[in-house]
Amino acid sequence: MQAKALVEQFGLTVAAGEGGLERLVKGGYCGDLLSEVMANAPIGCAWLTIQVHQNIVAVAVLREMAAIIIAGGNTPDEGTRTRADQEGIPVLLTELDSFSMAGKLFKAGVVNEPG
Repeated sequence: MQAKALVEQFGLTVAAGEGGLERLVKGGYCGDLLSEVMANAPIGCAWLTIQVHQNIVAVAVLREMAAIIIAGGNTPDEGTRTRADQEGIPVLLTELDSFSMAGKLFKAGVVNEPG
């Protein structure tokens, strides 16, 4: 599934990184502690977080993420949106909390491969 399919299927709002909507979603990850996400998020995942600052884009680039989904109605500032546009990392917004959005992604088949 491509990141743009997440937008269409779940009614997500694209806040930035439209140039990266063709990225392939290879799994998912939930986390708000950046060091933990850097260490454990799978390559190519859609990352669910409530964080909105510019460092989320750096983490997404490091882990070659397909997209960042910001949950809970939170919105990134202009600097974060600009950085995401530069890096081609889609930043998608949902009003749902992380738990609810994760459940929808899982039900739609966004799962991590073992190992």
